[in-house]
Amino acid sequence: MAKGERKAGAVPPSGGGTDAPAGGFVQLLTPDGEHLGSVTTADGTTYSVDFTDEEYRGLYRDLVTVRRLDAEATALQRQGELGLWASLLGQEAAQVGSGRALRPQDMAFPTYREHGVLYCRGIDPIMPFGLFRGVDQGGWDANEHKFNSYTIVIGSQTLHATGYAMGVTMDGKTGSPDGEAVIAYFGDGATSQGEVNESFVWSGVFNAPIVFFCQNNQYAISEPLERQTRIPLYNRAAGYGFPGIRIDGNDVLASYAVTRAALDNARNGQGPTLIEAYTYRMGAHTSSDDPTRYRIASEVESWKAKDPIARVKAFLTKQKLAGDDFFAEVDEGAKQLALSLRERVLAMPDPQPVTMFDHVYPNGSPELDEQRQAFTEYHASFEGSGH
Repeated sequence: MAKGERKAGAVPPSGGGTDAPAGGFVQLLTPDGEHLGSVTTADGTTYSVDFTDEEYRGLYRDLVTVRRLDAEATALQRQGELGLWASLLGQEAAQVGSGRALRPQDMAFPTYREHGVLYCRGIDPIMPFGLFRGVDQGGWDANEHKFNSYTIVIGSQTLHATGYAMGVTMDGKTGSPDGEAVIAYFGDGATSQGEVNESFVWSGVFNAPIVFFCQNNQYAISEPLERQTRIPLYNRAAGYGFPGIRIDGNDVLASYAVTRAALDNARNGQGPTLIEAYTYRMGAHTSSDDPTRYRIASEVESWKAKDPIARVKAFLTKQKLAGDDFFAEVDEGAKQLALSLRERVLAMPDPQPVTMFDHVYPNGSPELDEQRQAFTEYHASFEGSGH
């Protein structure tokens, strides 16, 4: 359970650990594994978590598992088995913390990197592999899992999320603790997109039950943060009439506590919140990117000291909540899941080209049938020609 009630005229946090950026952030678990208990921000809001020992161990298991699956995906891409992969390395705490903060009725709108949130929503992790292998369009049921399809167009998912959130209000599903809320994920680079700013306008004006979750991983492909903004990103929320707050994006406890509080505020009719998760993309933007061309090794090394998994392991060890046997069991479980995933990826059948017509419309159409027939005849004309 997370605690945190927004006060009227909320302002960003002014605290944070010694590793905090200028202006501070909400941090509950330091890089060396010290649990701070609770943090009170400048507006008087107190954030904390109340987890059982097993729930703390469960968060560690989630973090290790999604990192291992991500590493397997990167290896598969390098071996020519995936066309592309967008790694989450370094951003596990932001995704697992916010993903676990979602209640079953809440809806999430991801980018193309939210593999950790997908995992937390109970979706078979094979699903994005089919998408990046090019054999399907990402086949999970968005309504069943309350997790929308991956969005490649930068920032467009925030408009989809805003419209969905406005619909939640129109359906009368806000104003109570069991109401619905929406979360939209995007990166620091997306904040320069018109769609994102339009979403802020509409959400603010219509008091939409939405949380904007910005994973500020310091780079929009090769462009550093200072090319996106002259002020901290969370401060932008004030111009649209709703609160903004910055968290330590490498702290899974802060990510959970602040996201859960913001979602509960939204579902209770208190409108949107912008969360800036201050984190770092440890790997490449995607597998087609070479980050050594635009950032230095010492910068990467400094962020390794803030690793989201290492701090949870240190906390569990210091509090005697887990030992070597548990950590080894988690590692082995993640390894076996990754190996199983690899086998399933390699066994994926290549779709016949004509199947691209199958799901354009739910019941087909005469025009589509004509196009399918023309394509089939064209494709058949190459048989035996050596092409």
